Amino acid sequence: MNLVRFLKRQINRVRHDWQHEVSYAQCGEDIIIQYVFASLGVGTICYLDIGAHHPSYLSNTCLFYLKGHRGVCVEPDATLLSSFRRERPGDRLLNIGVAPERGVGEFFVMTTPTLNTFSRAEAERFVSYGKERIERVEKIPIQNINSIISENFTTPPNFLSLDVEGLDLMILQSLDFDRHAPAVMCIETLTYTEDRSERKLNELIEFVKSKGYFVY
Repeated sequence: MNLVRFLKRQINRVRHDWQHEVSYAQCGEDIIIQYVFASLGVGTICYLDIGAHHPSYLSNTCLFYLKGHRGVCVEPDATLLSSFRRERPGDRLLNIGVAPERGVGEFFVMTTPTLNTFSRAEAERFVSYGKERIERVEKIPIQNINSIISENFTTPPNFLSLDVEGLDLMILQSLDFDRHAPAVMCIETLTYTEDRSERKLNELIEFVKSKGYFVY
């Protein structure tokens, strides 16, 4: 039996343990991630949440925090930090952006905060739908993902949650998988649209597959 088939079978075996679990993620991703870690026999989850946004609302890591796990949350919008400090004081919070090169980037704050982005093209695409506008543009410090891991973890995180609206692939391509490969990653594989004409991000999917991962 190959590894993919084995893991999927193991995941299905533990589903019943969380039939009544509360999910804080958008589509139950945290429950699925919990299945995966259980199937891998991993008891302690250490996460890096890039684009954390909110401590509980649409959060891929809140469930794990509430179960006693800890990690680092990266959120460039300073107006969102107070709720993290109040609700998740055990996590380390970084008010920065992430990109391949260290520096300063333009951060586009949108009408809907979940769509905030460092990508001008993505911001303008959201505006073109007619319901969004760019509320403000801020200059935010940028750091490389490898530096974030080296400077904030004693061992690499085994869970990476990445949601940065349009720059996910670029960040993944800059990650040193030889040194910092997480066991599990949660990454959007569909583009956001208002008319539900989502497009699969095949380049991103093929890239993570080339690094030895499979999509679940």
